[in-house]
Amino acid sequence: MGVFVKILFLSLASLALLQSGVEGSDMCVCFSIRSAWNGNYDADFSVVATTRFTGLTVHLTFDIPVDSLTYFQGDVEQVDSTHFTLTDERFHAAPGDEVTFGIEVHYTDQSPTIIDVVMNGENVCDGSGDWTTPTNIENPCDQTGMLPYDYSQVLCMSYVFYEAQRSGKLPADQRVTWRGDSAMGDGSDVGHDLTGGYYDAGDHVKFGFPMAYTATVLSWGLIDFAKGHEIADQVDFGRAAVKWATDYFLKAYTDHYELYGQVGKGQVDHNYWGRPEDMTMERPAYKIDASAPGSDLAAETAAALAAASMVFQEVDSAYSSKMLTVAKELYAFADEDREVYSNSITDAADFYKSWSGYGDELCWGALWLYRATGNEAYLTKARAAWDEFDLGTDAIQFSWDDKRAGCYCLFTLLDKDSKEYQQSLENFLDYLMNDAPYTPQGMVFLDMWGANRHCANVAYIALWAAQYGDQSKSDKYREWAQGQINILLGDSGHSFVVGYGVDPPARPHHRSSSCPWPPASCTDGWAQQQPGPNPHTLFGALVGGPSKDGTYSDDRNDYVHNEVACDYNAAFTGAIAALVELN
Repeated sequence: MGVFVKILFLSLASLALLQSGVEGSDMCVCFSIRSAWNGNYDADFSVVATTRFTGLTVHLTFDIPVDSLTYFQGDVEQVDSTHFTLTDERFHAAPGDEVTFGIEVHYTDQSPTIIDVVMNGENVCDGSGDWTTPTNIENPCDQTGMLPYDYSQVLCMSYVFYEAQRSGKLPADQRVTWRGDSAMGDGSDVGHDLTGGYYDAGDHVKFGFPMAYTATVLSWGLIDFAKGHEIADQVDFGRAAVKWATDYFLKAYTDHYELYGQVGKGQVDHNYWGRPEDMTMERPAYKIDASAPGSDLAAETAAALAAASMVFQEVDSAYSSKMLTVAKELYAFADEDREVYSNSITDAADFYKSWSGYGDELCWGALWLYRATGNEAYLTKARAAWDEFDLGTDAIQFSWDDKRAGCYCLFTLLDKDSKEYQQSLENFLDYLMNDAPYTPQGMVFLDMWGANRHCANVAYIALWAAQYGDQSKSDKYREWAQGQINILLGDSGHSFVVGYGVDPPARPHHRSSSCPWPPASCTDGWAQQQPGPNPHTLFGALVGGPSKDGTYSDDRNDYVHNEVACDYNAAFTGAIAALVELN
């Protein structure tokens, strides 16, 4: 999207004034002199913008000192004798509108010349500017020719999506270049550095509970479908995605039995439609501790760190050991001081309350610690949680909230003394294949909210069972799971993955990718309401998905069916890696 600047030529009267003493030979061409008198001159500014502006900020530089400056339409700040900033928060212009204002310059001796003008982030002194959205990146993931769908490319794209969700200081190798450093003050209200981690979904809250689940499941896919990651050359990107979360968790564990589990106030954040780079609202940090515990949050974070310790064991043993040490302490905290975390971090209750309670996380976390350490005490704890919370029945999904199906898998792998766990896994998969509801297109439908996410989650469980469970049922499980994933990739008539396949979503409910430049074009409501595609392609993001009747609309304002989230892509990523192995 280009922007052109209308250049106003000096009138004959202006030229006469310049000849009478106002030095204008090097004056920026976007300004013209209207009148001059002893120690003063009036100047008019004019450009024509082809992008939307709400709010005006103009930085002026003079060649010699200025006594003072008057800005007739807004506020003026004198930075020093040669630099002034003009602001008008009420200013609004649509593409094609003329941006004009006048200033009055006051000086003592020689007339100062305006030699530099920066308007809303762009230098327009020479009569040109480029208020455009940072260039939409090309898909950084190459096609491989894999059929029926390019699972290797999709695996790569899924990790690109996680780069788009990063908070904090971005690394030099960041592939999503339309993102920038953001939320660099997180934790300042509590005296801790809580920068980093992932924004949850289309919003900018850092919810620790689903983020920890995401890290656990991404690690799980890297561990148990390592070959698929290797074939697709995605091992390093997978590790980087996990580490972005685990680095944050290590920061968030600030003291013995003290874990920060959320940054950002849910509704305040959701009321803001804009880029994370431009946030100005409060971002309070919330914690659990011994006086206000949270067993589900602490145990899931322990699971994430334990699983990640296995991912990094061979490549960074010191980092792996550090994570495992914290994981053990967090699990002890979860087990000793039992409470549902949303009773302590009450702001999370409206967004990520653990409806299944904390029993499944106590079992899940213990299983991951047993797998990472080999310490039988953790297997004993997992068995105790299984019995205490009756985890072997009634699971109908696998999600950030309900880890029971994941426990079935890990018990099947790790506890060979009992067939009970494998039977629970098979019963779960039998329910999905035979009794669960389906859309007309054949997609298993477990929840109206993020239906695609739930489909991908259980497809992952089936693919895992095909690889590590009863081998007599492997073909059945693989065929069913691949069919489910293929519906997400295009068998339904279109793709549900942004940037991939036929007719993919172009308007995901995602603030950052919806925002053009300048940022004001986002916060004035245009970016949310405009009917076109998001200016940036959110490559690899799995959107929420259809209704039970199979209908779906690519609607930016439909957060039930068209939002994206870190947990949506977690098991989906592992399932894609499993399918890479099959091809």
